Amino acid sequence: MMNAVEFDNVTKNRKGFSIQNLSFNIPTGYITGFIGPNGSGKTTTINMMMDLLQFDEGDIRVFGNSHKSTQNKQHIGFVYDELFMYEDFTIKNMKSFIAPLYKSWNENLFQQYLELFDLPLKKKIKKFSKGMKMKTSLLFALSHEPELIVMDEPTSGLDPVFRRELLELLQNLMINEKKSIFLSSHITADLDRIADYIVFIYQGKILFQKSMEEIKDSFHVVKGKKEMIDDDTKGLFVGLQIADTGFQGLYEGNPALFDPFDQEVVIEKATLEDIMYFMIRKVD
Repeated sequence: MMNAVEFDNVTKNRKGFSIQNLSFNIPTGYITGFIGPNGSGKTTTINMMMDLLQFDEGDIRVFGNSHKSTQNKQHIGFVYDELFMYEDFTIKNMKSFIAPLYKSWNENLFQQYLELFDLPLKKKIKKFSKGMKMKTSLLFALSHEPELIVMDEPTSGLDPVFRRELLELLQNLMINEKKSIFLSSHITADLDRIADYIVFIYQGKILFQKSMEEIKDSFHVVKGKKEMIDDDTKGLFVGLQIADTGFQGLYEGNPALFDPFDQEVVIEKATLEDIMYFMIRKVD
């Protein structure tokens, strides 16, 4: 499988935080979700990939080239969690600055997204809501037809209706136009719905990179009476919570192991939220 982006043993030391030997790939033509609790290194990782932050060691390749290549910028649409544009400008003003930077700028596409996102062309950006600002960031990121779309918390601040519409839009871009999408989000339910791969980062380290198919097949939440947990059974679980009412734990593997306990346990497929919660409890 070809990769749009490759991280190879990237290290970045910052005051009070470090990323150590970060290695993972963003496969071409798929939606890759990037998860982890706040402060795990998601935004730092994205900023290094976009050459907005220098790293100490390792290598990052984008489309097979150095991440510093100026050509990369032509092929990447970047959506921040904040809109870095002049607040006193309108969308029309911003377009006059941004459109000439891209050889592949598509004015017809810009107008389509402008209408789809229901954005005013001549209203000052400082009067936009947070959701409108995110839509504006999407508008400019998508209008030059990038091959790779990098998004840092894109659904933050969006109403539920447009959030769903955005997820459908991203799926269509990936399926119909073969775009590669890297989506960092704390709303794991969004990624449960659309992601093909998941990269899980915690405290500056990658805990896993797996396909959603692997995740759905391998991770289950097992629930039962607390009396079933002893020193031996504890070792079966990636993460475990025990209360007076019973236990629930994250199990990675074939759930057929629990078939003999059919009447005593409940087994459910784990969501990404379940996996984050239990794996961090285990790591702690």
